[in-house]
Amino acid sequence: MLPIKTKMVVDMELQEAKDAVLQLIKDKEKIESTLQALKELLDSNILQNQIDMDESLVDSEGYPRQDIDVYQVRHARHKIICLRNDHKALMKKIEEGLHKVHALAEGSKAQDSVTPNVSDSLETETLEPFLRVNLVSPGSPAEIAGIQVEDLILEFGSIHYRNFKSLTDIGKLVENSRYKVINLKIKRGSNVIVLSLTPRPWVGKGLLGCNVIPLEIVER
Repeated sequence: MLPIKTKMVVDMELQEAKDAVLQLIKDKEKIESTLQALKELLDSNILQNQIDMDESLVDSEGYPRQDIDVYQVRHARHKIICLRNDHKALMKKIEEGLHKVHALAEGSKAQDSVTPNVSDSLETETLEPFLRVNLVSPGSPAEIAGIQVEDLILEFGSIHYRNFKSLTDIGKLVENSRYKVINLKIKRGSNVIVLSLTPRPWVGKGLLGCNVIPLEIVER
């Protein structure tokens, strides 16, 4: 049996890895926002001339064009090139971070199966799954939290099978919990694990990046 202290260290490392990935994603979203603003600058109509990344900034005689702000466009182009490189580097770090999160999550799950908490086990026996995960988008808050397709949800924050009425309940809880941690109790195979999910805007749709469907009684 592994000591509780070892489990705590693994959980701390897992949370730190999640926080690091979340920060990287925030940095990525900031870069994407800046890139969009710069693109709109180049795409904007400057004296009826559309400017992109490749259009010449000099006239036929080799002089700077008078119909555009040459300095502004050059600065925007240079900034876009730099930000694209930064974005590429961040995407690589995010990918590496997600791999680390998944590895630590699997390690934590393995230790949970070795050192089960008796009170948690007794409590779980009184719970029944009421939702099934049928979609998890790459890079989403759900994936970062460790949620996987076919996970069965026993508890979603304060919602469980006894008080669950419809997916509207889940939607309201998620919307009211932006940037706040929601604890999920999930049944995965024969294991029951607890995950921390933080709803927030990301590059995809919604605040979670996953889809759940209600379980019929015969499926439980």
